[in-house]
Amino acid sequence: MTEQTILLDVHGLAKSVPGPRRLFQSLNLQVAAGELVAIIGESGVGKSTLLNILAGLDEADEGSVAIGGTVLGSLTETARTRLRRERIGFVFQAFHILPYLTLLQNVALPLALTFPDGSAANARAAEMLAAVGLADRGEGYARDLSGGELQRVAIARALVHRPALILADEPTGNLDPETATRVLALFANAVRENGAAGVMVTHSDASAAIADRVLTLRAEGLVERRGR
Repeated sequence: MTEQTILLDVHGLAKSVPGPRRLFQSLNLQVAAGELVAIIGESGVGKSTLLNILAGLDEADEGSVAIGGTVLGSLTETARTRLRRERIGFVFQAFHILPYLTLLQNVALPLALTFPDGSAANARAAEMLAAVGLADRGEGYARDLSGGELQRVAIARALVHRPALILADEPTGNLDPETATRVLALFANAVRENGAAGVMVTHSDASAAIADRVLTLRAEGLVERRGR
């Protein structure tokens, strides 16, 4: 990766949870522009916690996270929120689709600062809904959708503003195999074509197979998976 731009640079992360129990320590990770990394590991090892730390939603006990050269720990909470809004796309396991907004409005949320007039934001949001197979559902609400459809809306929202860092927590966990294949291709293409850094947590070998690297999260940090 010496010739590539490093968009995500993580050094010496350590995190414990009440108990006390150490989830991981001495965790290092570099992800280049256009690279997709999959992280696998046993339940409870801290995969979702790691994603939250990378997004600035949680704090590590030790170590640093830099996105595009900006160290998260050096920012005020306001600045960290702005960076997250502008440069990070996050696909949560729990969707976090706002029930009082239409699906189109949900997907357009990350574009509020970029396209204040609204029309360009709605056009881009409609494009992303079409890309995940929901072109005719933009005026609907979360209550009208299945879990798999909500997951697709969440993925469209995470990708709509072409973020520098894309994080995904089990992005195909609620999808049927055909839709999962389509969404994974969309996710991988968004990373590679937009020159983003992508980090995906998954239990699925099929999902991990689309990644450029597969890493296993253990208590001592990240270990590259061999023999794929």
